[in-house]
Amino acid sequence: MTVLEAWYSKRDFLKMIEETDDPELRELREKRVKKLQSRTAIDHDYPNLVEHDGDRPRIKDDPPYIFHIPEMATEEWRQMCAEALRSYRDSLPHDRHVLFDKYRYVDLAMKVVGVGSVGTVCLVALFLAEDNDPLFLQIKQANASVLEPYAGKSEYEHHGQRVVVGQRLTQSASDIFLGWTTGRFGRQFYLRQLRDMKFKPMIEIYKPKHMVEFAGCCGQALANAHARSGDAATLSGYLGNANNFDEAVADFAVAYADQTERDHATLADAVRSGKIEAVSDER
Repeated sequence: MTVLEAWYSKRDFLKMIEETDDPELRELREKRVKKLQSRTAIDHDYPNLVEHDGDRPRIKDDPPYIFHIPEMATEEWRQMCAEALRSYRDSLPHDRHVLFDKYRYVDLAMKVVGVGSVGTVCLVALFLAEDNDPLFLQIKQANASVLEPYAGKSEYEHHGQRVVVGQRLTQSASDIFLGWTTGRFGRQFYLRQLRDMKFKPMIEIYKPKHMVEFAGCCGQALANAHARSGDAATLSGYLGNANNFDEAVADFAVAYADQTERDHATLADAVRSGKIEAVSDER
């Protein structure tokens, strides 16, 4: 590809649906697309995430996943939020200022997220435009990259900026509200929409041939990200024409899968022995 072809290249989900030769899988995918296309924040997320305290909307507590802490009701907290949001607005491209200014801040709550963010501060913020048109932003603490000891420090002093620039650079279409800010006590954060119509492949129903298709799509997306952010010629020369790199990655994947099974066995043993308690989430 030329430089511009690589930059504009993207995986078209609808085209992926058409390419599969499995009628059952195509039907299931098409249902998910229709469901996604019919879903909006005001129809789907707002009723699930918001309740009203009199006339005032607020994020609905759903412990231990989403909850407020007492400090959030103080004037000092509101001032800190206002400072952080001004800094966040400044990080947005100028054309997004006009868009963000259409919304007013309403509420903020703590949010528990996935294992990659354990031990960091994560929050969800509610904004409303006219006619209670909602915007949910997720605020995630950004720490130093785990690659720093090996690859050196980032050129960006702000880790939130590092994350945002990295996403904008490697993704063919990034979230339009990607930005960063710093809290009053020095914590660094990046922000994006909580749910911007994202969904994941249903790999639990995939057959082996579908997993191969899916792996190919992932490989293309990864290669595209490297081509956008790095030197494609250097990468191609490093990989070469032999299968050394392919086999090394496959060996690593198998070893990783084996380690995951060992980790799960250790976890199951700990549950059976009573060392830890397992709680089922039926939601």
